[in-house]
Amino acid sequence: MITVVSTLLPIVIVCLLLIIIWQYRNARESSRQLGYIHEKLNSIMTQGTRERLLLFSSNQELQLLLTDLNNLLDTNHKGAIERVKLEKSMRNMLSNISHDLKTPLTVVLGYIETIMHDETMSASERERILHTIHQKADQVIILMNTFFDLAKLESGDRDIPLSRVELGEVCRRNILSFYDLLTAKGSEVEIDISDTALYIMGNDEALDRVLSNLLSNAISYGDAGGVLGLKLYSDEQNAYIEVWDRGKGISESHQDKVFERLYTLEDSRNREYQGSGLGLTITKRLTEQMNGTIKLTSQPYVQTVFTVSFRRLRF
Repeated sequence: MITVVSTLLPIVIVCLLLIIIWQYRNARESSRQLGYIHEKLNSIMTQGTRERLLLFSSNQELQLLLTDLNNLLDTNHKGAIERVKLEKSMRNMLSNISHDLKTPLTVVLGYIETIMHDETMSASERERILHTIHQKADQVIILMNTFFDLAKLESGDRDIPLSRVELGEVCRRNILSFYDLLTAKGSEVEIDISDTALYIMGNDEALDRVLSNLLSNAISYGDAGGVLGLKLYSDEQNAYIEVWDRGKGISESHQDKVFERLYTLEDSRNREYQGSGLGLTITKRLTEQMNGTIKLTSQPYVQTVFTVSFRRLRF
């Protein structure tokens, strides 16, 4: 018995030593790999590079950790890009707002100084200037209200209750509100509204604003084509509203930007119709809050179409 124990003891000791050595090497390798991950991760985060963590290991848990970390790096990189775009958008927005506020306020201050210092001014001239001051003040109020409306929409503070709405009635009401203006400008109006009642879950006030913005936009930038159209139709699933014109249109390079905050086509803006650049952004946000979508297609002097679509109700 003693002989057997004496024979097995060295073998057990050797096995234990081998296990200890194996565990020690594994621990050192794990420590080395974790050290690499730590240093590489710090380097990537500090320098903002698009590198990823690459490590060959038979440790499945470590492989899962690397996969999760690389996914996290991808998410962080996308977030960084979005932050840069947002910061640029905010700078442009503040610049444009400052410009659009400065212009009417400068006119207002100039006219006020004229009234204050010109004692020989006639009553009719004073009245004309006061009328202009009133118009410019209205422009500032409209711009600020529009800006705050967008801020509420994007922050989720503005609740839009949805109910059953018939789109034909909404379309007729809105095109009639612009009809006199269009005919006075000599523009042709083409109306194609389905005789079939089309119902959606929407909001009357929000739909009025969506259509008003789209029609105003078409009048402002598409009147060179001499025609404006409004079409309401449907398929089995959705109801569609198209507002179109045959004006100068929007080039392909600009089409993905027209719904951005305060984006305006500077070469097409003029003093008579110069806008804030918020109308289409608000239109998109309102459409989305009613679970709809909006898209743009444009071929200059052929047809520029804004299409709004909503899910149909079958009752």
